[in-house]
Amino acid sequence: MKKKILFGITSLTIGGAERVLVDLVNKISQDYDITVFTIYDGGELKKELVSNVKIVSMYNKPYNEYGKLEHLKISLKLLFKNKAPEGYDTQVAFLEGPITRLFSKKSKARKIAWVHTDLSKFFSKGLKDKIKNKLDKKIYKKYDKIVFVSEDIKNKFNQKYGNDFNEIVIRNYLNYKNIIKKADEKINLPYHKNDINIVSVSRLVEQKGIDRFIKVHSMLEKDGIHSKVYIVGDGPLRYTLQKQIDSLGETENFFLLGEKTNPYPYIKNADYFCLLSYYEGYGMVIEEAKILNKNIIITDIPAKECIKNYDNGVTLENTENGIYKGLKKILSSEEMKNNIDKEEKFNSENYEEIIDKVKSVL
Repeated sequence: MKKKILFGITSLTIGGAERVLVDLVNKISQDYDITVFTIYDGGELKKELVSNVKIVSMYNKPYNEYGKLEHLKISLKLLFKNKAPEGYDTQVAFLEGPITRLFSKKSKARKIAWVHTDLSKFFSKGLKDKIKNKLDKKIYKKYDKIVFVSEDIKNKFNQKYGNDFNEIVIRNYLNYKNIIKKADEKINLPYHKNDINIVSVSRLVEQKGIDRFIKVHSMLEKDGIHSKVYIVGDGPLRYTLQKQIDSLGETENFFLLGEKTNPYPYIKNADYFCLLSYYEGYGMVIEEAKILNKNIIITDIPAKECIKNYDNGVTLENTENGIYKGLKKILSSEEMKNNIDKEEKFNSENYEEIIDKVKSVL
């Protein structure tokens, strides 16, 4: 009889951890009886689960269809009342926050928590976040195993919560064959061959630093260093960021393209891929850009671990001035753009090793 595994996540909307979960459970679904549990139903990635992976949801509507008061009630229920489904050998909380708190509640199942981000940046200094911080330390103690997606994230976790945990580092798994295939899809791209085309794929939230990217790009344009930037993704700051673009006269150079079900042709056909976040865990979009053999520019954040042994990656100082100086140097020279080795460099064996590690944990 196959071992019954319950993987939990908030929802299956487009996101890094969500993409990893779908690719991972699809890959191992022949070896285990797998159910994906979501707090909220819906999400673009739900339809990508293979037929033998079951899915159940606690609430039957997407997150954005609930109001603020309803979200508050749901949060309290998740913390004090709701429990994860029973009858599984192992419960895997695949994301920080509500799902980890929910799955920590007492059951007969073995418990595993996945940590994708730097939790030292996860909370502010308000009373509510201080309470969550203390609560989460106790919650992680209830897990039999904690999986970190990078060494840096594990180290930051230990600095925050101590070292008294059963830990392992496992890089994120991606369906690289699917990424390569999707990248070849013929779509109407906005790029022009006479421009330097820069792309970033991210949620439009404060963490991603799109605001300072717009400001720096405006400064470079005034210095006569021309390029066009395309941001694939959506989020709560879209209106604010568009106002900033308009006010700085960047409407012909800096574009918010919105969310794309298939972002890979945008990555593949750009000259540079940028991730200029204020902070970031192990950015899955960096792995995707590596699979597509792109020039990568990243700020000095934990996600830089992704390009540690990658020839076509550059790390910039994580300040507005550092980004300005770094981009000015890169865009003033064609050296990095022309440095791409067109031969396939991607090593798929690394991803098979990841699957072996995941199975050893499950």
